[in-house]
Amino acid sequence: MVEVTLWGSLSTVAGGKAKHDIEAKDIRELFRKLAEQYPGIEPWIDRGIAVAIDGTIYRDTWSKELPEDAEIFLLPRLAGG
Repeated sequence: MVEVTLWGSLSTVAGGKAKHDIEAKDIRELFRKLAEQYPGIEPWIDRGIAVAIDGTIYRDTWSKELPEDAEIFLLPRLAGG
């Protein structure tokens, strides 16, 4: 079980709740379980979500394992340049 904080607009599509306890071993499973619980988050996942694990941002590394005691934040991917 990991505690995940949804940042910004992501918490809105999860019913306004920012912190979630989720049973997931890696980022892929985390995204799948979030989409099952909150279908409105799926378009965000498709557009890209940045995952910060203990301060390191992972963008396309869906196989990255989630340590149980890690600080995990999901952030909408920023676009622009």
